[in-house]
Amino acid sequence: MAFPTPAVTVTTAATFIPEIWSDEIVAAYKKNLVLANAVMKMSFKGKKGDTVHVPAPTRGSASAKAASTAVTLIAATETEVTISINKHYEYSRLIEDIVEAQALNSLRNFYTSDAGYALAKQVDTDLVQLGRSFNGGAGNSTYATGSFIGGDGTSAYVAASNNETALTDAAIRRTIQRLDDNDTPMDNRFFLIPPSSRNTLMGLSRYTEQAFVGNGNAIRNGEIGQLYGIPVYTSSNCDTTSGSAAARVCLMGHRDAMVLVEQVAVRSQVQYKQEYLATLYTADTLYGVANLRAAASTGAALSASAFALIVPA
Repeated sequence: MAFPTPAVTVTTAATFIPEIWSDEIVAAYKKNLVLANAVMKMSFKGKKGDTVHVPAPTRGSASAKAASTAVTLIAATETEVTISINKHYEYSRLIEDIVEAQALNSLRNFYTSDAGYALAKQVDTDLVQLGRSFNGGAGNSTYATGSFIGGDGTSAYVAASNNETALTDAAIRRTIQRLDDNDTPMDNRFFLIPPSSRNTLMGLSRYTEQAFVGNGNAIRNGEIGQLYGIPVYTSSNCDTTSGSAAARVCLMGHRDAMVLVEQVAVRSQVQYKQEYLATLYTADTLYGVANLRAAASTGAALSASAFALIVPA
């Protein structure tokens, strides 16, 4: 029996096959992630549940061994960090058939790129806002606790007082010392700055020398170079403090200061809606974020491994 014609084939229905959409949304999403590329990631894909428990053991100390005596036993009541997987964001477009018929293929490219940017920005926003509780901060947008001004890295930032100052080399070195003093590993650190601070750095001759070395990752993930061995990222998504000053925030920390747990990685789905003679395109992701090591007490289970510097907008 001959195959009936005409028939809907992968050629005639090519505009409704979702694989291309999926590939493009994943590529766009990864390209636009900034801070998410610098912090710890955990995969929770395919697992049930809404909370991840991460042990946070207390560091022990060595004991001197005296002759003819037993060893010294140490013990601690260990704690944990819980990460709630409670952030589900989506990006949807309903594309009518007339648009499919008349629009250029670049329309699809725009939608996938725009969806990737929107979802990546949301993930980064949730991570950036964790900086509000760095080093014992209150967790709100005032940054009144645990933050320092960008001018010296030592003076405390006072919310809505306009005492923020432009980023300086002294503040950067002082923040690096804070990490060093807390025994924070020297590898896997990051430094996130807003455009205003990048402008400041570009105006300082020191950062055109060997202390500031660029690389080829800038187009992909916002990295603009390395400063004292620490990758520097610039993002317009850096947090803004509350109050009349509307200052911006720089974040320096270690990869383990924050964690991103993905239960459903960014995905793309397409469904034809005959009742509307249109195609529904949706991209979404399900995840959770939390601070792992950003508290104030040095030597505690969650010793500070991240700090905030407040600079002008």
